[in-house]
Amino acid sequence: MNLAHWRLLVAVADEGTISRAADRVGITQSGASQAIGQLEAALGFPVFVRERRQVDVTALGQQVIDHARRMLDGLQAIRALADDSQGLSGARIRLATFPSIVSTVLPTLLRDFQRRHPGIEVVVVEGTDEEVEQWLASGAVDVGVVMNPAPARSPLALGSDVWVAVLAQAHPLGRHATERGIALEELAAEPFILATGGCTVNGQRLMEDAGLQLTDVRITVRDWASACVLVREGLGVSLVPESTLPLDRQGLRVLPVAPVIRRVFGLVCSPAAPASRATQVFMQVLGAAAAASASGSV
Repeated sequence: MNLAHWRLLVAVADEGTISRAADRVGITQSGASQAIGQLEAALGFPVFVRERRQVDVTALGQQVIDHARRMLDGLQAIRALADDSQGLSGARIRLATFPSIVSTVLPTLLRDFQRRHPGIEVVVVEGTDEEVEQWLASGAVDVGVVMNPAPARSPLALGSDVWVAVLAQAHPLGRHATERGIALEELAAEPFILATGGCTVNGQRLMEDAGLQLTDVRITVRDWASACVLVREGLGVSLVPESTLPLDRQGLRVLPVAPVIRRVFGLVCSPAAPASRATQVFMQVLGAAAAASASGSV
């Protein structure tokens, strides 16, 4: 039994379903189900009664969860005391990022950091990738998520994904694509839905980097999800990062781009001033969390 188990129990009791609880603590639903089963086996009695659409707490389980809440609250108090002893309580970190990272990569990392260091406030500022770079250069923010950072900036790797082509299910190009994927040349002349995601690195930039031009941009949108909706309606094709694809892909055909084009996002400190103690702690904790996530640890 470890802290992750106790947090999971409390999350299941709060959320009412294992799937929502798993999302809250940052693990898979199957991993959560397995962890609950292991904990119940160790306790020797069921904590939850699993119904078809929800999970109810047993009488003994409620007592366990009440104790778990007090334990976790006590741990938070100890961590706040530790932050205070190091002069970190009341510290503020300004973090800049572009939109797609706010909803995908950052939530779990920030939640875990706030859990470990409740005395440090993290303020997230959202902007385009160009704005993030400007804020970093001027010192308006302490840290920022940047795209494809140079090694000289000592970036903390947060993750990566690949670009994919999104077509309507019945689009003719989908039938001719090979297992290796679809080439940018095949998409360049198609009616195109250009999604920017608030980034200068988007479908148009990818084409230009490959020496190509989009000849028929029908609609330009900021939101990746909006582009997928428009593609589903048959208004054009699009290029989006794989991590931004909608869960419901009915009516869509998603194809890898060949050769593969990858985007990497990393966290860097502002060069305008030495990193504060709080910022150093932030980078250390997120670095450990990102490494654990990459290795599949719970």
